[in-house]
Amino acid sequence: MIKTVGVLTSGGDAPGMNAAIRAVVRTGIAMDLRVMGIYQGYQGLINGEIKELTLRSVSDTLQRGGTFLQSARCKAFMTEKGVKSAIEVAKVFGMDAIVVIGGDGSFRGARELSRMGMTVVGIPGTIDNDIDCTDYTIGYDTAMNTAMEAIDKIRDTASSHQRCSIVEVMGRGAGHIALSVSIANGAEAVIVPEKEYSIDEDIVKPIFECRNRGKNHYIIILAEGVGKADEIASAIHQKTGIDARVSILGYIQRGGSPTARDRIEASRMGAHAVEILAKGCDSRIVALKDGMITDIPIEEALQMKKEISKSDLALTKVLSL
Repeated sequence: MIKTVGVLTSGGDAPGMNAAIRAVVRTGIAMDLRVMGIYQGYQGLINGEIKELTLRSVSDTLQRGGTFLQSARCKAFMTEKGVKSAIEVAKVFGMDAIVVIGGDGSFRGARELSRMGMTVVGIPGTIDNDIDCTDYTIGYDTAMNTAMEAIDKIRDTASSHQRCSIVEVMGRGAGHIALSVSIANGAEAVIVPEKEYSIDEDIVKPIFECRNRGKNHYIIILAEGVGKADEIASAIHQKTGIDARVSILGYIQRGGSPTARDRIEASRMGAHAVEILAKGCDSRIVALKDGMITDIPIEEALQMKKEISKSDLALTKVLSL
């Protein structure tokens, strides 16, 4: 029987994490469980930075970005000794299970806890939407909207000065944000790490084609994992004569009040995590599949591979004509 549940956030923060924590706490209390907040992620678990959360603890958190439990990288948790130490600390605080909110690296840590006997459930929270077992991750919608609004403003300047703007968005190993905002912002080209690209064919040619149709400003969306933004800008200027400027959106995409979708999905996922723990489920990752909240064995989830949408890549070319 699960009597006490711990909850932590790990890895990069994402808008909506607080909504997920709130749902874990309030659903847990509604089911007569104690809920312990683990501060500073796995590092805080090892260090014992843990205190009980009440209904009041999560009041006025739904609309806040980031994570009030905070997050930290933890090298010690990458070792067997560190994982064992974390489990011993969890026992000191009477925790029977831990809910881990984070990305792929966080889930690999959760898997190690599970392999050593701790009951765990993961909730996908990352703006990159690169968790393979789920269609959607907490924070993705807010990050897209933040990037979209910034790119709209950049386009105003590009139009006024007849420039090409190369806008770098987050996504070290995944181009989901880049691809989505390229559609939302009507970009002339999008470059993602999942697909090889040619400067001449994929960037310069579309610019020439648009200029021949009378267009005088251009937006190129680049995922940060691709890199070489300055080199691309130089190549565009050299080959077309068009002034090209680089804008790196960076960490503004992680911040800000979460959108309605992120608040709702985070709340649904947080509640589902506690419900399956109460039913005796273990070593699961909560996921959104075909609009429904479900859960998948953690070992199976970590073996899945999410592909970039080929149909959306093709759509960006059609819509940029």
